[in-house]
Amino acid sequence: MAKLILDRARCTGCGVCAAACPFGAVTLTGATPDITSACRLCALCLKQCPEGALSIEESSAPAVDKTAWRGILVFGECTDTGLHPVTLELIGKARALAEAAAQPVCCVLIGHGAMPYADALSGYGLAEVLVYDDARYAGFLAHTYADALSDAIDALRPGIVLVGATALGRSLAPRVATRFQTGLTADCTALEIRPNGDLVQIRPAFGGDIMAQILTPNTRPQMATVRYKVMTPATWVDGPPPQLRPMPPPEGRLDGTVLDCVPKPAISSIVDAEMLVVAGRGVRSQKDLSLLQSLADALGGRLAGTRPMVEAGWLPYTDQIGLSGRTVRPRLIITCGVSGAVQFTACMRDSNCIVAINTDRAAPIFKVAHLGLVGDLYQMIPRLLTRLEARQAGDIHGL
Repeated sequence: MAKLILDRARCTGCGVCAAACPFGAVTLTGATPDITSACRLCALCLKQCPEGALSIEESSAPAVDKTAWRGILVFGECTDTGLHPVTLELIGKARALAEAAAQPVCCVLIGHGAMPYADALSGYGLAEVLVYDDARYAGFLAHTYADALSDAIDALRPGIVLVGATALGRSLAPRVATRFQTGLTADCTALEIRPNGDLVQIRPAFGGDIMAQILTPNTRPQMATVRYKVMTPATWVDGPPPQLRPMPPPEGRLDGTVLDCVPKPAISSIVDAEMLVVAGRGVRSQKDLSLLQSLADALGGRLAGTRPMVEAGWLPYTDQIGLSGRTVRPRLIITCGVSGAVQFTACMRDSNCIVAINTDRAAPIFKVAHLGLVGDLYQMIPRLLTRLEARQAGDIHGL
């Protein structure tokens, strides 16, 4: 890492550097320049300094013995009804990464009554399952869960740790990354691995305008949270069951007790819907959403929308698909008047069947659609509804 160095013995306090800095990173306190975090290392101040009192110093990154960190550890999130589905998605991706790097995949379960959940992981190619099952894990306390996950990392020393980007995972992962003074990439949508074991963590950045590739080559473990519904779940494989290792709660750590848990009322989510109809900018008014709702009802699905629909107040935030909303993978998704910006397509492109309706045949949505319909949604949706009604009535002549 580079940084700007000031030789105070040579500095005369002329202020030329402060005047030359386009970022306002050099300020004068009396006759003494101060360099702030706004410095972008553009080197303009170096060129302007008449005394040569400024320089850029390169500091070498700390070395890490990558051979001492091996394997992939998946955090299996335990819920009241079983394992969170993102767990199998993480295991599926971990197995693909491990196959390329010839490394084992392990899983850690934390929770009161978590032991029976280990049986559900048999047959998914795991080498080992660590289980922290204790009354102190009844109810989520971030610091006690962080103690357990840190203990598991100390025991296995994995090169990679994957956590689901759920509400629990987003609270847990940063705490553990801080303890190991390592990097954490949040909300990854893709992962790759290099021959030396470096994890390429890919996520949208700058509002989705680019797909950033992030690496943490100088620290271990490499940690990432991964969005639900963006990875393919693990499939059943033949092989020996994973080694089950019950783990005692780590001693000498901060403890705590959950006095009461009030379950959040269950709500239907577009994430779980098998059929989705999506409203985009092509919908002219809020009242026209009833047309799309009729199509969703006829399919037995849900109505969702893009960010403009939510910002206009036409749909709730919970029904938004996109980087600032939800990631979905239904069996069928019909987009109506959706242009197909990367912020949207990144969160629905893995749907089994994508049907796009748009008047603009050059709309980006057609690049990811399996079936594209160029035309006015106000003409096409009524025709679709008529055919669906005929099919439900058994009128083969009306199809």
